[in-house]
Amino acid sequence: MTMLMLSLIRALAVLVPWLVHLATWLVARSLNMPQPIVHATSMFVFAQVYAVEMRVGKALCPFRLWRQLQSLMR
Repeated sequence: MTMLMLSLIRALAVLVPWLVHLATWLVARSLNMPQPIVHATSMFVFAQVYAVEMRVGKALCPFRLWRQLQSLMR
């Protein structure tokens, strides 16, 4: 990697947490809620959405659907 690439990665590594903090602060401010509550709620919502997506993803897995179709054809 070149020095330019390393400096860009370092800048990004510093910038991402700052942007997450800023976004959390802005949402908390607009909802008139404390920032830690907004952060905890967003983590809970992320976990719930991730769980639902994984359940749906497993149900619609092409290999699983193919095996089910094969068993129905027998």
